[in-house]
Amino acid sequence: MSEFNHFNAEGRARMVDVSDKETTVRTAAAQSTLEVSRSIYEGITEGTVKKGDVLSVAQVSAVMAAKNTHQIIPMCHPLPLSGIDVSFNFNTQDKYLLEITATVKTDGKTGVEMEALTAASAAALTVYDMCKALDKGMVIRDTMLLSKTGGKSGDYSRD
Repeated sequence: MSEFNHFNAEGRARMVDVSDKETTVRTAAAQSTLEVSRSIYEGITEGTVKKGDVLSVAQVSAVMAAKNTHQIIPMCHPLPLSGIDVSFNFNTQDKYLLEITATVKTDGKTGVEMEALTAASAAALTVYDMCKALDKGMVIRDTMLLSKTGGKSGDYSRD
């Protein structure tokens, strides 16, 4: 395949044909950060949020989102994912920041960057949903690709 072409002969968007691409192990990690209030931080860390275990539900949400990315991002290929991991880290230096990192892996012909980004985003949205009764002022921000491996374009790592 000489070059990706995301447009058909009529100039309309199409799903890229990846059938000639080489199958390789591909990984991607993405992060989304959620700024929360002290009461939400305490509710999550102390397990007192009335809707339940916030991070467990957010983790399941992230896995489901990664597996279903092709259903919500129109030009994404359905991929057989071989692994999905989600981690949560509170950074309380200046503010109460919940850093959500999603790592996705496949052995395929196209990358999993969108799956990792979708997983991190869905986890952040789930935390918001479960905690909005405590404070609607949460801010979801800084959703980004941290790294990717595999494929023709090679590896990428955010500095």
